[in-house]
Amino acid sequence: MATTLYQKLVESHTVARLDAQNVLLYADLHIMNEYTSPQAFAGLHDAGRGVAAPGRQMAVVDHIIPTHPVAARVIQDPPSALQATNLARNCRTHGIVLFDTNDALQGIEHVIAPELGMIRPGMVVLCGDSHTTTYGALGALGFGIGTSEVEHVLATQTLVYRLAQDMRIRVDGTLAPGVTAKDLIMHIIARIGAQGARGYAVEFCGAAIDALSIEARMTLCNMAVEAGARGALIAPDARAVRYVLERAPDIAGVVLEAARADWAGLRSDAGARFDAEHVFDARAVAPYVTWGTSPDQAVPIDAVIPLPAALDGTARAAAEQALRYTGLEGGMAVEGVAVQRVFIGSCTNARIEDLRAVAGIVRGRKVAPGVRAMVVPGSGAVRRQAESEGIAQVLIDSGFEWRQPGCSMCLAMNDDVLAPGERCASTTNRNFEGRQGRGGITHLMSPAMAAAAAVTGRITDVRQLGETHA
Repeated sequence: MATTLYQKLVESHTVARLDAQNVLLYADLHIMNEYTSPQAFAGLHDAGRGVAAPGRQMAVVDHIIPTHPVAARVIQDPPSALQATNLARNCRTHGIVLFDTNDALQGIEHVIAPELGMIRPGMVVLCGDSHTTTYGALGALGFGIGTSEVEHVLATQTLVYRLAQDMRIRVDGTLAPGVTAKDLIMHIIARIGAQGARGYAVEFCGAAIDALSIEARMTLCNMAVEAGARGALIAPDARAVRYVLERAPDIAGVVLEAARADWAGLRSDAGARFDAEHVFDARAVAPYVTWGTSPDQAVPIDAVIPLPAALDGTARAAAEQALRYTGLEGGMAVEGVAVQRVFIGSCTNARIEDLRAVAGIVRGRKVAPGVRAMVVPGSGAVRRQAESEGIAQVLIDSGFEWRQPGCSMCLAMNDDVLAPGERCASTTNRNFEGRQGRGGITHLMSPAMAAAAAVTGRITDVRQLGETHA
């Protein structure tokens, strides 16, 4: 019987079938951070249980960590410091690897796990963070779980898992110059809606997907959850295998032979049935920008904000509320809207490829007067590579703040926060009300588009600037 890639991954990790809709699913890797794990450990300790498989756990401090460019970082906020201290204590108690505040390999969990070779095709990866879907870029099934589920995974290395439906999204053609994977996923979300993939595991395929770098595929899978997806997958090809093997020296000899044989079968069979399918043309995608307070409230840079009166029901009410919050109007262009802040970072767009794209735009240019722009690399490794390639100096010379790695202003859980009314060009994944600071206004876009906004002081079509070579 022909099966999908998603079905193969679930089947290979099913410990027991509980009923028609639920299975007991084994997890190859469980990742924790400082803000979703404390209650889980407390519940574990209260029940007198230990951690079933410490070697299949990994923890990182990333959400609450300050990103100021200092030699040794100290978490000053008492509640945040307590979260980090508790995580360190729990990891010591149970023998779990922790990338702590000043670890050279510290960074955003969804950046460091792949770059350290922890993510391999065919794995099931769980984390108390919704953007765990990122790992689908390497053919691994990753998804976020809640605190009670974190406790269950710590105790058993398994999860009671409700099966998802299958969706295939095929993207034909080739993305035009100046258009990125971030624009592609924003285009898809704008078309199918913030609930368009709710209840589905999405498999991306097609010529445009095949042409993407692994980093770009991570951006795509990372934001699939913003369409409601319960998982995002791309069948691992030669490029994905090469990425993994360059970072996983333990895969060698007979293990490598077995891995290659297993990975070759990680694709949907010809004739496999999907519950829903969508087809897009990459050539129709332009640079995108959000105008509202949901990732699906987005338009191409050369389009105008929709008129709420032209929308139906809840979409109309949501648009009216979003425009009240953002201070914009239906029918106006997003291009030219002034920004006061620019944030380049997050698990969506803080990898070395993203920073290279930013440097290509800002080289020889200056951050516009009245704009505060910061770049927060996704990991210590990305930061060091950017410095060794001269990217960091390009950014500093242009007027950007060059920060330490962490989640930073993506969700404003540290002191990188928008002031009320500040408008930010952001490479993050969510633009909810108050997401980057109470009263702050977020416009999602690609790193190149954010760079263009930084040097012009307004939302700008990056295709009008092009890369510089000064």
